[in-house]
Amino acid sequence: MADFKDELSPGLVGRLADAFADISESFDSASFQQRAVSGLDGLELKARVTWIAQALAESLPTSPDDAAQLIRHAVDNDNRTGTGNLQGWASMAVNEYISTAMLDRPDIALPLLGILTSLYTAEFAIRPFIDAHYDTTMEQLRAWTTSADEHVRRLVSEGSRPRLPWGRRLHRFIDNPSDSLALLEPLVNDDSLYVRRSVANHLSDVSKDHPGLVLDTARRWAGESIQGDFVVRHGLRTLIKRGDPEALAILGFDHNAPIELTELTCSPSTISIEETTTISFTLHASTPTKAAIDYLVHYQGAHGAKAGKVFKLTVRDLPAGEPVSFSRRHAFKHVSIRTIRPGPHLIEIQANGRILGATTVDVTDASEG
Repeated sequence: MADFKDELSPGLVGRLADAFADISESFDSASFQQRAVSGLDGLELKARVTWIAQALAESLPTSPDDAAQLIRHAVDNDNRTGTGNLQGWASMAVNEYISTAMLDRPDIALPLLGILTSLYTAEFAIRPFIDAHYDTTMEQLRAWTTSADEHVRRLVSEGSRPRLPWGRRLHRFIDNPSDSLALLEPLVNDDSLYVRRSVANHLSDVSKDHPGLVLDTARRWAGESIQGDFVVRHGLRTLIKRGDPEALAILGFDHNAPIELTELTCSPSTISIEETTTISFTLHASTPTKAAIDYLVHYQGAHGAKAGKVFKLTVRDLPAGEPVSFSRRHAFKHVSIRTIRPGPHLIEIQANGRILGATTVDVTDASEG
């Protein structure tokens, strides 16, 4: 599978050059492409975005007003002709240019980001403006909550997420998320699932630092909102994985439900790195019980076993007095975010946030044999 960084390619630079050259005789397409492509190969994703944005800064008009007008015309021309030169990753470089070259001009930069976000997303570029021009940017974000464009409404929630993946952290909201949560209030019942999913992700971000505030918010939304069920369920996922009793109760799970675990096995119980084991077990409930069932894997780290990584298994209604069997194949393979190390790996079964029992899989390094 191609790396994301390969999207920021010489071909993309060529499309960007066409987007501006098509509507401006003064735009030096050849010079821009030479600057943007030179040295691009040795850079990773974010560095490539920055590199191309710097080339834009050297090629677009030095006046922010003139540059903004050129960008607007390029977007209009792109939409009118259907060329798609500014769609997708290409718009990321333009957004990055705006977030640096126009940081002192939120009056023109923020409306531009509102236009460009529908081409891919401006969720990363809006964040420097929240830090540098808080009141102005928050006023714009509040106004965007009523936009007719779902991409703009999503920008409100996604752009203000405290811990947006790949984005700069908004420490103001990590410390005190009250203003960012207020932005979500008009969006909880949004008609667009695209927007509501962002609201849920934002809520999950906040739960990592302020679980009590999120529980209060989720409880209120669950009782008052029209389409808040998905937002609450998805937004509480971090707390659910932690087995938080209050979060579980909001979603209708009884943390203390009488559930018993039997017949827990892993087969095979000894495997090599890159191999798979099957986790099997049986649950018994003495009364009818709605159960959120997960398993945890304590991977070996460089200095011993790590805290358990939660894997969602299923939600099941357990009948009273009847055994229900479960199984799941789990591969101990190297992935980009995890290196598998040899040693015993504790496997725990969790139901409604309670650990019911555990077993061990011994992982060996076949290359050492």
